[in-house]
Amino acid sequence: MADETGVPGADIPDRRGRTGLHRTGMDLRRNPRVRVKEVRLLSSNWYITRANRIELQRADGSWVEAERETYDRGDGACLFLYDDLARTILLVRQFRYPAYVNEHPDGMLLELPAGLLDEDDARTAITREVEEEVGLRLSDVRPVFNVYMSPGSVTERLHFFTGVYRSGDITVGAVAGVADEAEHTEVVEMPFETALASIGEEIVDAKTILMVQWAALSGPFAVP
Repeated sequence: MADETGVPGADIPDRRGRTGLHRTGMDLRRNPRVRVKEVRLLSSNWYITRANRIELQRADGSWVEAERETYDRGDGACLFLYDDLARTILLVRQFRYPAYVNEHPDGMLLELPAGLLDEDDARTAITREVEEEVGLRLSDVRPVFNVYMSPGSVTERLHFFTGVYRSGDITVGAVAGVADEAEHTEVVEMPFETALASIGEEIVDAKTILMVQWAALSGPFAVP
């Protein structure tokens, strides 16, 4: 483990009051073919970036050293909202700077309502996020699966849920979101068939594509 003296998030608190972030992973023993040799804390602003020196055992028994950076933003949850009677789904449109800076025309992405868990369990977190982003207070959300969205560098595991809404319960075009976080979300209702046809065109968000395809293959809009 590298000397992290004076590094926020290591021996002194970062802006969120966290310490010991340079030790994450050092005690991992679940895979005998992986040894964690060193963890260096690169940044701890809101999310955490680490450089990890590891050893991996090859098939012939020899060991090779590698460095892997991890970006830790915590786990998240998302919700596929659908009206099975009207055959519509509910999405939000919001600005995503990382997409904008990487060639998306305007950074305004159509997505499932989603958010980070923070200190909550996944069900509580997604219920909170849907109320903030859509204005719906749901009592029944159901888990579908959990997915690592970008396992080459991002530690996040995303919890997927479904929930039923009715068109009369929402205001299409309403703007919501948490103002203190500069979050502005527009409620968008879309026929399911339109959403399915929009994959790779208007819908380019991975979690949304996953759930639209799931709904068509084995979910509420699957053909019996």
